[in-house]
Amino acid sequence: MTVFCGIDWAERHHDIALVDGTGTLLAKARISDDAAGYGKLLDILAEHGDSPSDPISVAIETSHGLLVAALRTGSRKVFAINPLAAARYRDRHSVSRKKSDPGDALVLANILRTDMQYARQLPAVEDAFGHQLLALLKQLDAACQAANDLAAAVDEAFRQHADSEILLSFPGLGPLLGARVLAEIGDDRNRFSDARALKSYAGSAPITRASGKKRYVGRRFVKNNRLMNAGFLWSFSALQASPGANAHYRRRREHGDWPNAAQRHLLNRFLGQLHHCLQSGQHFDELRAFAPFLSVAVPAGCRPDPAPVSMEAASNGEGEP
Repeated sequence: MTVFCGIDWAERHHDIALVDGTGTLLAKARISDDAAGYGKLLDILAEHGDSPSDPISVAIETSHGLLVAALRTGSRKVFAINPLAAARYRDRHSVSRKKSDPGDALVLANILRTDMQYARQLPAVEDAFGHQLLALLKQLDAACQAANDLAAAVDEAFRQHADSEILLSFPGLGPLLGARVLAEIGDDRNRFSDARALKSYAGSAPITRASGKKRYVGRRFVKNNRLMNAGFLWSFSALQASPGANAHYRRRREHGDWPNAAQRHLLNRFLGQLHHCLQSGQHFDELRAFAPFLSVAVPAGCRPDPAPVSMEAASNGEGEP
């Protein structure tokens, strides 16, 4: 026996009606809009032959809500009936225009019985979500593969540059981050007249405004934001890779700097050292760069083999090595 179910949906409760192939009313009930009500609906459907292999089809006037979502979790066919279509069907079989929630549930069940081929069936939620998830995963795989390909290309191109070894000698700089820094500062040795020019370009050096008795020292707002972004990542990574950088940062924090200010001050020092190393062709040396901050010497095998840093560059604040 073929059974059809109609549900008149409401916010707090729902009326249900079951009819057979001849239109005979088999059962009707009112259920609450909660788990208990859904359990009652399943019990009524089971009493009339509902099973996982042969579920009873359901007609309802909405495609949303917890009840609809629960009904769509299995292989059950759920049809969304337009309320106007239900009203026209009711007028075809009654001239009194009588209307009630139990009566509407019966109308929906009969629409399914006589006009199922014209009703709009809601897709199975598992299939819909499954296809959507697979599409998103394919997009994610493609994006990850593109990112890996780009990273490999950047790594290969960066290591072929003459300045790559100097940049990679600095703690916290790897091939990708080093490539970002190199791309922003360029390889023209005459671009920045001194280390202060590079620091100002990056925005790590503070700016001073003085007028009369007033004097203000603060951070720069006009700067290369891409270089500053890469510089913050650089200085943050260096806190774990360099004992001297970590000691410098801790000292600035103890003197009252906020975390961002201390990190910017560390970047300012790194940029001065980078400018000096690029100009002189030297590698970074942890001992010379942070000698005042290191209480324990770094083992010789853990540092590169740089040339000595000139005192003139250090005194001018160009290299700050």
